[in-house]
Amino acid sequence: MLTKYLKNSLTFLLGVVCITSMSAQAQSNYPNRPIKLLVPYATGGGSDILARAIGAKLQVLWGQGIAIENRPGASGNIGTETVVHSPNDGYTLVMQNSTMVGSAAVSGKLSYDPEKDLTPIMVLGLTPMSIVASESSKIKNLKDLIAFSKANPDVLNYGSCGIGSPQHILMEMVKFETGVKANHIVYKGCAPAVTDVVGGQTQLAVVSANLVSQYVKTGRLQSIGISTAKRYNLMPQSLTFSEQGLKSIDDSIWYALMGPANLPPEIVKKWQTEVTKILADPAVRENLSNAGVEAYDGNPYDLGNLIKKDLAKFGKLVKSANIKPE
Repeated sequence: MLTKYLKNSLTFLLGVVCITSMSAQAQSNYPNRPIKLLVPYATGGGSDILARAIGAKLQVLWGQGIAIENRPGASGNIGTETVVHSPNDGYTLVMQNSTMVGSAAVSGKLSYDPEKDLTPIMVLGLTPMSIVASESSKIKNLKDLIAFSKANPDVLNYGSCGIGSPQHILMEMVKFETGVKANHIVYKGCAPAVTDVVGGQTQLAVVSANLVSQYVKTGRLQSIGISTAKRYNLMPQSLTFSEQGLKSIDDSIWYALMGPANLPPEIVKKWQTEVTKILADPAVRENLSNAGVEAYDGNPYDLGNLIKKDLAKFGKLVKSANIKPE
């Protein structure tokens, strides 16, 4: 009986050793087959721009195909859920952005936990946001916005890219800090909001600054403020909110690479190391900058802390502003 027990135990241990050895070997040979990088948003946005920029470079470096797959829907949650439920072998990753934490703050609960069900790898880039008005508007800066709101309570409307989006959260921050009153018009994406404010159908829009830089340069839109403490390279003439007295406003849309929970540290390190090298290339940085994305050298620890901090900050604002999900 004891001999049989020992034989079974030995067989089990050998199996564990074999599986562990195979897993370690697979990680050391990573990647040895094509990788899927999901972008849970439409083409042309910052997440998509970064995914395609690094994907093209990594295909050459690693000699493996990297398929960029756009899977928009439910504020980025549909594509992200796919990654959450994928094997944690590094062959299915997601290029998320700060919309994820805004959605979590508004809904109170997603179908996954941004802190527990995903492995942070790194923040790759940042894009500021801007509040804009049409060229015919009398609102040309933050002072004008505050004055107009006081003189015309409940008249102002503003469009954003969706409930819980970074753009929506930014406007609620400005409203909280200044007392401005403005009704929220929800658009399915930033582009329709831009179209309507250019056409005068909506008084204001809060969007990614890169989407409106050309309109501002040509005078078709007026920038009320930029969300970062420093001016934006594509709109250098536009004042920041900080320059106009709102020192508390210093926010960007961040874009981050993530994988399923418990992604092996060796794979996380490989991605971080290789992507950091790619983002250090002056030509890559210039191309991203021209597309409106500032390259950022991040790491897993910083990304984990950023998600935690933003969940708390956005959650507090959502509660104080009584923002409800759609």
